[in-house]
Amino acid sequence: MTAEAYRLAEHLSQAFNNNGSVPLTELVPDLTVQQAYQVQLATIENELKKGKVITGKKIGLTSAAMQQSLGVDEPDYGHLLDSMEIPNNGKVPKELVLQPRVEGEIAFILKDDLKGPNVTSFDVIQATDYIVPAIEIVDSRIKNWKLTLPDTVGDNASSGLYVLGDKKFSLTDIDLRLIGMALYKNGELQNTGTGAACLDNPINAVVWLANKLSDYGISLKKGEVILSGALSAAIPAEQGDSFEMKFNQMGSVKVSF
Repeated sequence: MTAEAYRLAEHLSQAFNNNGSVPLTELVPDLTVQQAYQVQLATIENELKKGKVITGKKIGLTSAAMQQSLGVDEPDYGHLLDSMEIPNNGKVPKELVLQPRVEGEIAFILKDDLKGPNVTSFDVIQATDYIVPAIEIVDSRIKNWKLTLPDTVGDNASSGLYVLGDKKFSLTDIDLRLIGMALYKNGELQNTGTGAACLDNPINAVVWLANKLSDYGISLKKGEVILSGALSAAIPAEQGDSFEMKFNQMGSVKVSF
């Protein structure tokens, strides 16, 4: 890791004290995505030194619309830590978030390691223990979500918190492309989505992740949670809001603020 990566990671760590950070690309205008992943890894290294534990990974920018908005042609990823998990039906403490947004996803829990390159859909199916409906609470430490791809990558892919559903399902029993999801905020329908919105199939997102991580010498580990990507647009959350994601065939998952 470079000294610059640690400097930018330290800058981001002050975001909660400063009510948000300026974009990393204002500090380093020519920051590349590769360098931004080094910032992310420096951040995670610092968190591990504090005693936190990696529990998995999240995949972002899995929809064509989100990729187009940032001018990219592939997803990104971030790390999940044990401190990020909120129980189903739980409440998010105000001090844990800055400018949260909520989205529904399918989470994969692995029973075997996955190490790229050359991971296939069959490999992902074989390595998955079960899937559950999930909520990802994305959050940016960069003020007003004013970011480019290197900014969000450096900020751990805008990872905030996550919630896992209680019911476990076999990956081979469900066609994830056809999974439908409805996102409710305070009891009112906000939007809907399907599994096909996530790289045509959430399995494809996990394939991409396993192979992408091989560029950095990282593999997916047995027991890890993989958030495969949003099935619809993220909805802003404020204190007092409650959210429920209803999945056909998979039940629901809830969280409040």
